[in-house]
Amino acid sequence: MAILDRALVTLLPAIPKPVVRRLAERYIAGPELEDAVRVVRGLNTGAKLATIDVLGEEITHADEARAIAGAYHDVLETIDRERLDANVSLKLTGLGLELSLDLCRENLESLVVDAAARGNFVRIDMEESSTTDDTLALYRELREGGHDRVGVVLQATLKRTLADVDALADLRPNVRLCKGIYVEPATIAFREFEAVRTNFVRVLDALLDAGCYVGIATHDEWLLEQGRRAVAERGLGRDEYEFQTLLGVRPELGDELVSEGHRLRIYVPFGMHWYEYSLRRLQENPKIAGYVAADTVGRLLHPLRNPGQNGR
Repeated sequence: MAILDRALVTLLPAIPKPVVRRLAERYIAGPELEDAVRVVRGLNTGAKLATIDVLGEEITHADEARAIAGAYHDVLETIDRERLDANVSLKLTGLGLELSLDLCRENLESLVVDAAARGNFVRIDMEESSTTDDTLALYRELREGGHDRVGVVLQATLKRTLADVDALADLRPNVRLCKGIYVEPATIAFREFEAVRTNFVRVLDALLDAGCYVGIATHDEWLLEQGRRAVAERGLGRDEYEFQTLLGVRPELGDELVSEGHRLRIYVPFGMHWYEYSLRRLQENPKIAGYVAADTVGRLLHPLRNPGQNGR
């Protein structure tokens, strides 16, 4: 299967762009903010929360970073105006992290302040391991500066993550815990499937024991069951944790969680850079290419069994 997945990734650049868009539309709201609004409104109607992500983190100039920040300000204003049950999720490279730490800090703090003024929340995504130290340092700066409506992401793939939980414990951080999509060296990351799963559970237990609010972000059925176990054992109420999934990926699992009374937040990306995002995500992790291909074939064979979550 791994050979097939890699073969699919190799073929991706040769696939016509309209075909890629057709494949991606289940997983990306669309190119415009109004597309994200439509999708989020539909999710809210189904008792699901959302976090909106503006695509386009591959920037090379300060003006582009400021434009991304401006787009997020527009998202926050729109969420407020439209009364959507959603927050925002952003990548620091899109705000200029790899250009200037000061530029990134300026853009990030302006968004955190804007969100707080609107009673909203900013999630700082975690990216490749080369950005982890700066990401956690900026998060700590914000929290120690009195900004509470901001959270961060930790990846179970990285061997350092349990130590990061200990280092952040005094802040009682709001954390999205995920496996992690980036392919990292074996010296710093778990590469075996079961090792990643095991570390995910260890990190989840450590976060909950530290009194953290955790967004349990996974489509892995075994890990979802471990998440249910962890919150039940601690007697956590519905507002003390949440589950998180990606738009269009195994929506039946999300429906099940909602029916059980859990909070569920869906990650909703949108933007003009949907094509680059689609190729990059698939190239970073060939397993996803295989999943998307299998899912697409399944929808073609059974079009009524898996209707698109974004209403298209």
